[in-house]
Amino acid sequence: MTQQHVTDARLRGLVEVISRLPHVRELGLVVESVRRGGALLRCDYAPRLIGNPESGVLHGGVVTTILDTACGLVSFTIQDEPQASATLDLRIDYMQPAVPEKPVYGWAEAYRKTRNIVFVRGQAYQDSPDDLIASCVATFMLGSVGFSAAAVAGEGAG
Repeated sequence: MTQQHVTDARLRGLVEVISRLPHVRELGLVVESVRRGGALLRCDYAPRLIGNPESGVLHGGVVTTILDTACGLVSFTIQDEPQASATLDLRIDYMQPAVPEKPVYGWAEAYRKTRNIVFVRGQAYQDSPDDLIASCVATFMLGSVGFSAAAVAGEGAG
């Protein structure tokens, strides 16, 4: 991958756009950090996100959404010219359930970009990235219908 400069204003704009997505707001996802080619998101535990009422474990779909959103954000950070991006493929390996009452972190990094595709890998964990809840690999198609170029570029972000 080329290491072209991504401005702080553009990264702030990306965080602002991601933060306004309805599913991100509903889950309470927070962008902890973002840089060119990498991002870390946090999802705080909430009873409305429980998948198993007896154990209090989060629904697996929450973990999937954390990882998909982190990977999608990363796909935007490495684009030379802002354009929409869509999940083309997402494979997740679940290793263990999330422990109730603790936040879940979703980390992602891009490892290859072609003209039309971004390849990303990610991990979901709680206390340590060495103790994974899940790992994923994903591909994102560039130029798909979606966000406007101005929103992805961070224009108007303050």
